[in-house]
Order: sequence, then C-alpha cells, then structure tokens
Amino acid sequence: MRIGLTYDLRQEYLTAGFSEDETAEFDRESTVEAIEQALTQLGHQPDRIGHARQLVSRLERDGDWDLVFNIAEGLSGIAREAQVPAILDLYGIAYTFSDPLVMALSLHKAMTKTVVAASGVPTPPFAVIAHLPDLDRIDLPFPLFAKPLAEGTGKGISAVSKVEDSATLKTVCAELLARYQQPVLVETFLPGREFTTGILGTGSSARALGTMEVLLRKDAEAHAYSYVNKEHCEQLVDYQLVRPESDQRVAEAEAVAIAAWRALGCRDAGRVDLRCDASGRPSFIEVNPLAGLHPEHSDLPILASKIGMSFQELIKHIVDSAALRVEDARRSKARRFRKPL
Repeated sequence: MRIGLTYDLRQEYLTAGFSEDETAEFDRESTVEAIEQALTQLGHQPDRIGHARQLVSRLERDGDWDLVFNIAEGLSGIAREAQVPAILDLYGIAYTFSDPLVMALSLHKAMTKTVVAASGVPTPPFAVIAHLPDLDRIDLPFPLFAKPLAEGTGKGISAVSKVEDSATLKTVCAELLARYQQPVLVETFLPGREFTTGILGTGSSARALGTMEVLLRKDAEAHAYSYVNKEHCEQLVDYQLVRPESDQRVAEAEAVAIAAWRALGCRDAGRVDLRCDASGRPSFIEVNPLAGLHPEHSDLPILASKIGMSFQELIKHIVDSAALRVEDARRSKARRFRKPL
C-alpha cells in the first residue's frame, strides 16, 4: 500500500519559536524515520506528509494514499488530535488509530472519565476547576491530585500535583490555570501501584498487549509519572513487565483497560493508564489512543519489546488493524464525490 505519514515534528516547531513545553508531545525525527523504515520493510511505500496544514496542501495536489499512518498531535485546542482524522474523513481516506470523536473526547480527561464511569469502569471521583471560585464546591477528601484537563506527556504534572490541603490546592490550581489556559482536573489521589496497559485491536477484537508497572526511582519526582519523569525515563523510571497469570491485580487492571478501550471506541493500538487505590484495586486514570511510537523512548514500543515483539511487528499490527477500514473508506469516497459540489 501507499501509506502517507502525518506527524508534528518537534524540531520544526522549536525552530519556528515555540517553547519546549508547547512542543512536548511532538515527535522526534527518529520516530518518523523508524516508522518509515518499518513500513518499507513490511513492503509498503511510505510517503511523508507532515502536519495538518501540509496534509491539506498535499490533498489538493497529489493526496491519493491507500492509508495514512497518523501520529499528528495538533498544535492548539482541546480537539487538536482530531484535526487530521477529521480532514481524512472528509476526503474518504482511511487512517490508523481512532476517529475524530474519540480523539477529541479522550483528550478532555473529565469527559473521558464521565463516559467510562457511565460504562461501569472504575475511575477516581473528580471535579473540574475552570476558575478558582470552583474550588469552593469541591467535596472530595484529601489527598487530591491536580493536572491540566487536556494535556499529554505528563505536561503540568510534577511533585506538587499531589495536594494535601485546600490552601495548597488553590496555589497549584492557580498556577496551572495561568500556565495552560485551560481547566484543571482534580481527582482523588490513588496511593497504590501504577500500571500502563498496551492495547491492540478494535472493538471486540481488542486485547491487552501486556502491562508494565511504572516504578519511580529515588531521584524521580515523587507521586506521579510526571513530565520530567517521562522525559528522562531512562534515568528516573523502571518499567517492570507484570503478567496477569501470576498477579491478580494485573489481571484486574487489564480487564479495566479493555473495558475502557471498548467503551470509548478506540481503535488499532494505544495505552490505558491505571492506578490502584489503598485496597489494591485498579482504576482507570486516562487513555492514550495516539500513543507515542519512539522505538526506545515511548511506553508502547517499550512494552512490546519486553514481550518479545519487534517494532516492525508492532507497526504491522497497527497497519493490519487499520487496513480493515480501507475498502469502507474507498466506498465512502466514491459515494461522496460521485457528483461535484
């Protein structure tokens, strides 16, 4: 297949004057190269496209791909991860990973938790703080955990995210509101083990790829898998493969992860992050339907390697899952453009 590649290259945005924090979720050149190489080795013809605006330009010129491998995060807005999928839907082109609805929903952490909770998936109680006076209506016991409503890669999460009292909560929320210009999600802090579960597949075919326990080293920021801990994971974090057949809590975590994945309608591959409460029961924290794919630095490929799956095999699973939608996209495109507008 001729497969287009959509992505946001971090260095391009840094060169244009954006900050390290603004570009934290964007990809390295080495990630794009690794995906490109894997697709070539699988017998496909990769074609670099770039970010959403470059995609629009290419669609008007020569955009006739069988499939687009999409890892574009988008630059602004809570629905930013939905931008490329929405454009591709408009043009009737199939793509990897979730559709615009899921991408927009999953970045809004409070709405995501509302949907999974309504589906019976356990998740910590929470409140949304859009303005500081909203703190007056919080009725949750301390300790609490505060983070931006719609960021990834641990942005806005640090050692002070765990808060023990009202005064500290106000200070942390004020800083996050000012810095990220978006509401703050405040939820019950879960003190137990932290897992990330990889998922492969869509709907009833979705299955757990495996689960890693995230173990912070003594020099890491405390209490959370923060931005600093993620950015310097090689020095600050140990990822321990844990198996459901030998650990009941892991089996429970994987069941929660799959239930959340299916409830949200996620596709192809991604991750679900979970933490355990004081009794050891795992709860849904958040989902990443557009998980990082750096071969050595990102959680999903790290997990794949720990179970003996190569990066090329991981990419094959993703492409094979998305390829099931290629014919439907072609038929939709044919119907849509049967008559010119």
